[in-house]
Amino acid sequence: MEKSCVTIVENHAAPGRLAKHQTVLYEAQEGPRGMGLTSVLVSIGSLVFVLAVLYWHIFLQMGTQWYVDPDYSHGFLIPLLSAYFVWERLPGLKGKAIMPSVVGIPLLALGLCMLIVGTIGAELYLQRSSFIAVLAGLILLLAGGEFLRILVFPLAFLFFMIPLPAIIVNAVAFPLQLFAAKAAAFCLFNFGIPVLREGNVILLAGTTLEVAEACSGIRSLQALLALGTVYAYFSQRVRWKRWVLVLLSIPIAIVANAFRVSGTGILANSWGPQAAEGFYHTFSGWLIFVVAFLLLLVCGTILSKIGSRSRTVHRESLP
Repeated sequence: MEKSCVTIVENHAAPGRLAKHQTVLYEAQEGPRGMGLTSVLVSIGSLVFVLAVLYWHIFLQMGTQWYVDPDYSHGFLIPLLSAYFVWERLPGLKGKAIMPSVVGIPLLALGLCMLIVGTIGAELYLQRSSFIAVLAGLILLLAGGEFLRILVFPLAFLFFMIPLPAIIVNAVAFPLQLFAAKAAAFCLFNFGIPVLREGNVILLAGTTLEVAEACSGIRSLQALLALGTVYAYFSQRVRWKRWVLVLLSIPIAIVANAFRVSGTGILANSWGPQAAEGFYHTFSGWLIFVVAFLLLLVCGTILSKIGSRSRTVHRESLP
């Protein structure tokens, strides 16, 4: 009888010990997982600091260009916005399993090769963009593909802070100059102003205007494209609407620049060539940029209304 009682006590005691061990095991499993994200973020932050030391001269040179060239002054805001996009995604990252991937090693090596080649060849765009490739490789190597997928938008958004390479500027600027000159000549002619166009040069009665590379609109195009991306991100919830709004930034910027050149021609014809220089030229650039963004707002409002009425009718039809 005592034996059976002892047996019963052991049978009751065993599950208790098992439950206790299970609890300890559960805490041991949950603890590292909770610390895993923190440790990975700390590791990434430490490596970013190391990379910042490695890239400090590149960042300093790029920041100087942002300060000196007003066409790239939006570069100061891009890292801040990208950091906000990362912070917005932190709750989603906490629920993801950390699965380091060796695929990050080739991507990391590619970024470092871009840095080396860009430094040797004095190619600024390659040097600057290598930081984004290295950062993506580190995330993939330390956290895995799921983390990189979630953070791909903040990483890709950083490209807006990098001034365009000379090869792209040289290839795109002149066609944009010709388009702006043709559009300006067409508008001036229809306003009754005698005008003759030769390439990117506009000949008026009292002065001659040249649509230079700075007036091609390619730099303001990058700024409006970045602004359009941010506006599309916050204003639209459907992915295809976001893409449409971002793509609409391109023709809006090109057409707005053509109207800017036309307005400069009208002012130069009425008040002389000084109206096309200095304060008037700078002010017209800001004014046209504001008008272009207002047009983007109108397009965003129209896109927001597409499909909203059908959803409202569907809700009203429900019992």
